Amino acid sequence: MANEAVWLLTAAVFAAAALYAAVGHGGASAYIALMALWGLSPEEIRPAALVLNIVVAGVGAYHFVRAGRFDGGVFWPFAITAIPAAYLAGGVDVPEVFYRPLLALALGAAALRYLLWPQLDALRVTNAPGKAVALPAGVALGALAGLTGIGGGVYLSPLLVFMGWADARKATGIAACFIVANSAAGLAGRMSSLASLPDFLPLLVLAAGLGALVGAAASLKLFDAKGVLRVLGVVLGIAAAALVS
Repeated sequence: MANEAVWLLTAAVFAAAALYAAVGHGGASAYIALMALWGLSPEEIRPAALVLNIVVAGVGAYHFVRAGRFDGGVFWPFAITAIPAAYLAGGVDVPEVFYRPLLALALGAAALRYLLWPQLDALRVTNAPGKAVALPAGVALGALAGLTGIGGGVYLSPLLVFMGWADARKATGIAACFIVANSAAGLAGRMSSLASLPDFLPLLVLAAGLGALVGAAASLKLFDAKGVLRVLGVVLGIAAAALVS
């Protein structure tokens, strides 16, 4: 890839990381779309997206947990079953035609809700789900994360908010931690793919880390619950578009 193209991709990764980090997401769906647009091969894209996901969500997790935007009682029942599911599904190749349209439809519907009617969920009273619900849901979310090559937070955070299991701001920290764990598990399930990482990945990692710092700081300082949900709506809309592109 030409130097100019690498720098343009780096700038795009920085912007995507800032946007996604504001809601506790890693941004893998955006990185996958961007790298495909820039002509990288599928073998390069999937592991690179997971690495960037871990960096961005890791930065967000650190800042959100420190700020009290986290609930371990909600996080752990999902994570315990999601992590092994992500690892196992990470090594499975399923034809994308089966799941991409359905995921795009679900994410698009959630995006419209949070863009147009954030007040419906911004002030909702929340209650953590029972383990009988959270444990199997974690399996499904982890499997989706492994199959799609992303961390799963893009599925988890709208579910937490929509079901009233966590408020919008705590969902950012929960999703960020969830993404780090699932992305690491998914990457471990595809260890052989690490040999295909692009040689300019360190530059993308630096851009993603800086973008994550900007996004997390903006979220903590500027966004109330409605603001977080509106940004979440934008992120989910981008993810839905990426799935059908």
